[in-house]
Amino acid sequence: MYKISNFTDNDDVNIIDELGAFQVIEYKRDLSVTPNSAITAYYSSKMNVRKRQLVCDLSKSQVTVQAGAMQWMLGNVNSTTGIKGVGDFIGKAIRGKASGESIIKPEYVGDGLLVLEPTYKYLILMNVADWGGSVVLDDGLFLACDSKLKHKTVMRSNLSSAVAGGEGLFNLSLNGEGAFCIESYCPKEELIEITLQNDVLKVDGNYVIAWSGSLEFTVERSGKTLIGSAASGEGLVNVYRGSGKLLMMPTSKMPNY
Repeated sequence: MYKISNFTDNDDVNIIDELGAFQVIEYKRDLSVTPNSAITAYYSSKMNVRKRQLVCDLSKSQVTVQAGAMQWMLGNVNSTTGIKGVGDFIGKAIRGKASGESIIKPEYVGDGLLVLEPTYKYLILMNVADWGGSVVLDDGLFLACDSKLKHKTVMRSNLSSAVAGGEGLFNLSLNGEGAFCIESYCPKEELIEITLQNDVLKVDGNYVIAWSGSLEFTVERSGKTLIGSAASGEGLVNVYRGSGKLLMMPTSKMPNY
């Protein structure tokens, strides 16, 4: 048995979201400052530049997290590789090499508490069921998910979408029904949600961070001809076609993250 004090009950900590086994906490301000860093810390708190952490209650569900994300765990918690035999390891190795994700994403089981490393990125909780049972994530966004979700590697519809579209040739897809968490460069309040019904979205740049697995992703010329594309000044655009949902950032990824 354990008891935690001065953590989520600290008056400087807000619980900003909860879903399934996950809880997102946010520190209102950074009190561990020096005279040289006090001004930066003060204005950071005013501009929503704050540390956030993902807290996982394993009594609700076992979870799978990005490799190296664990900060501390409490109580009856055990970590496994999540690998179920040689064939599973080979499959995960191939998917990891292709998508750029870690080959082994540790699974944590038990009934204790798991807390992940703090980050200044925005932690967004979602349920795969809200994406029609399949969601594809942009590279490097995955942080944690319910372990019952299945991980798959989705290949781009054509080679040009990898070479010219600002995306990798493969992306991580989560499938099933359960909660997951991503690390976003934009807060949830600023993300644009678009639902397509047999329609098309064209984006000039790598702004879409998640999309339904039912959508087809390609890269195409913005105009019908090379001359038309050159005249518009746009060139190639990312195209999402079909029926499904997308989340899109209003601005590009910030390089200082």
